[in-house]
Amino acid sequence: MARKIFILNGHPRQKSLSGTFARAYADAAQASGHEVKVMNIGELAFDPDFGEARFVDHKPLEPDLEAVMQAIEWSDHVVLTAPMWWGGLPAKLKGLFDRSLLPGRAFDTRKSKLPVPLLKGRSARVILTSDTPGWYFRLVYHRALHWQLKKQIFGFVGLTPTRFTHFAQSSHATDSRVSKWVDAVRGLGAQAA
Repeated sequence: MARKIFILNGHPRQKSLSGTFARAYADAAQASGHEVKVMNIGELAFDPDFGEARFVDHKPLEPDLEAVMQAIEWSDHVVLTAPMWWGGLPAKLKGLFDRSLLPGRAFDTRKSKLPVPLLKGRSARVILTSDTPGWYFRLVYHRALHWQLKKQIFGFVGLTPTRFTHFAQSSHATDSRVSKWVDAVRGLGAQAA
């Protein structure tokens, strides 16, 4: 069954491994009959700083943030490609989440003491790159970024299940290793997984 897939390349630089993965996933998904929308965070214009605002009087969304929210709402499946920097997300990507995932649209706090996710019915795939070896990421960092994305961001607004593909030691990967990674991402795209 064809799916509607929104792919967000979360690397601020156009030419990046995350961008390569976003294109590979999109091409394979489209070739398999899925409908795809792709956005690159480096091309989006918005103020990433939530600033002095509060949830009740937040800044209006700039057109690009509104387009991101519309793409998420349109989709059945959200794919994020991103690098891990300093154990977290690039600042502009984190700012996108801070600014766009707001109450009343992404979650609701009016009817319950616990927030109610409003973006249910969508799954997610995170394709993450880092220089941290996989064993170190698991044993020492306890996959903290995975948990943040899975539980505190995507799960919080209803994007479940969230699955991960993590390519480690990406800055010094050989061409043949990168080629294998791209093939793996194409396989995910073909399956809309």
